Amino acid sequence: MPPTESPTPAATRSAMWIAPAAPSSRAYLNSASAGLPAAPVLDAVLAYLRREAELGALDAAAEAAPRLEAAYDNAARLLGARPDEIAFVESGNRGLQALLASVPLVPGDRVLVARAEWGGSLAMLASLDGVSVEPMPTDSRGVLDLEATRAMADGRVRLILLTWCPATNGLVNPAAEIGALAAELGAIFILDACQAVGQLPVDVGVLGCHGLVASGRKWLRGPRGTALLYASRSFLTRTRPAMPDQFGANWSAGRWQARADARRFETGEAFMAGRLGLGVAIEGALAIGMDRLQARIATLAGHLREGLAALPGVTVYDTGPALSGIVTFGVAGVSAAAARDRLAAQGISVSVREARYAPFDMAARGLAEVVRAAPHVFNDEAEIDATIAAVAALRDMGRSAVG
Repeated sequence: MPPTESPTPAATRSAMWIAPAAPSSRAYLNSASAGLPAAPVLDAVLAYLRREAELGALDAAAEAAPRLEAAYDNAARLLGARPDEIAFVESGNRGLQALLASVPLVPGDRVLVARAEWGGSLAMLASLDGVSVEPMPTDSRGVLDLEATRAMADGRVRLILLTWCPATNGLVNPAAEIGALAAELGAIFILDACQAVGQLPVDVGVLGCHGLVASGRKWLRGPRGTALLYASRSFLTRTRPAMPDQFGANWSAGRWQARADARRFETGEAFMAGRLGLGVAIEGALAIGMDRLQARIATLAGHLREGLAALPGVTVYDTGPALSGIVTFGVAGVSAAAARDRLAAQGISVSVREARYAPFDMAARGLAEVVRAAPHVFNDEAEIDATIAAVAALRDMGRSAVG
């Protein structure tokens, strides 16, 4: 056999970003909840915390300022945005709250949402008095019906909020098409991309969104307590932040004026180690390449989905022509929680999502809960095959219980 060639520097760098910082014997298929960080991310967070301990928080932040600024530049590259349209916040929910609260809605306005809208966003919108929150029509598969949505819209539609990749379904909603519709209506379009950024290529110009939020801890594999917020320049000029602090607003001529850039949504106190780690995680996604990430995740998720669908007694719940790396399923005779726990006992990590995570969609499909698996680029086919075999054993348990 010919000698094995040494990996190129580029291949070595790519492998560094793909492998988790702390490999284990588990098959970790839970990246839709929290991705496993690569070593450079963990190293960046720990190194920064050590500098805080040595220098104090303010001096450590000043020392890291160039790296933190580079994180804004990399985030802008990742989204196809400008650096002044990027902010780092504490969570996806915090980012959505900030964007939604700044939109000037009044009684009588209409807000259109996806049927599979994130439950947390619906809870936020429920606090708006006199504002009508309406799911957009879907076809029999739960896919957004653009023509029916156009027909139901009128001049009172001020905001469209869309969850691009739902938490309880492998469905990928047609975000760019909804962005085009929002432009027709003159409505603000906010995109919940918490389950999309890190597994799908993103270009905010193509999407036509005015605002976007993405979790740091999910597909980007950054630290928990971090999120990425995009606010377009047009959004910044037509809205006002609800409650900026002394960082998000400037004191001038005897009054407070909101910052002109997206950092109006940040606060003066923040988890700086986490932001630095998120910046490194974004650097890793760019180094691997979003096209490569999307293709690998789609391959693994497709393999899992196909294998599960072939098992009698197992139902795959994902719908639609375009599917994400999220795979949802159920096993006859076995509760979702029992399935999760039995898989965990075999070293396979998945999660459970209940109706509250997408109440409209789950009710429409008659589902109370789903088991959710989400492979990432660090997983392999052997882990997928082991998961399919383990679910097959669960199916047999379920049959025995029913019998």
